[in-house]
Amino acid sequence: MPKKEVAKYAFDELDRRLIAHLRGDGRAPLSKLAEALGVSRGTVQNRLDRLIETGAVAGFTIRVREDYATDIVRAVMLIEVVGKSTTQVIKKLRGLPEMQALHTTNGKWDLVADIRTDSLAEFDRVLREVRMIDGISNSETSLLLSSL
Repeated sequence: MPKKEVAKYAFDELDRRLIAHLRGDGRAPLSKLAEALGVSRGTVQNRLDRLIETGAVAGFTIRVREDYATDIVRAVMLIEVVGKSTTQVIKKLRGLPEMQALHTTNGKWDLVADIRTDSLAEFDRVLREVRMIDGISNSETSLLLSSL
């Protein structure tokens, strides 16, 4: 399904504060958010609607405490891309549901990927799949053991 084309949206201070509160509690009631931000409930609703409509907020999710999610395999993969193939590589990586986040960077590594799988066998499959993508010349992966 093609992505919906949305207008660019510039955050202001209130938007940044609203997003920060939602990162802490994505299920916070509008009235609680309004009180914390010092604005009306209607202002929070309008801001949130606009952030969602413009695509600035892509969705809401749940975070599981690390000590409860002991069966999840998490890793950070550093990826080196050959030549001008970065756009194609990113497109293929985004197609993998195990890719939780993908970042461009500078230095030796071109991309940093946050990978999550349900088992080591799944993790191994994802590593093989990523390494087969045309345009990836090198990678280094570290399993995340705990979050502090």
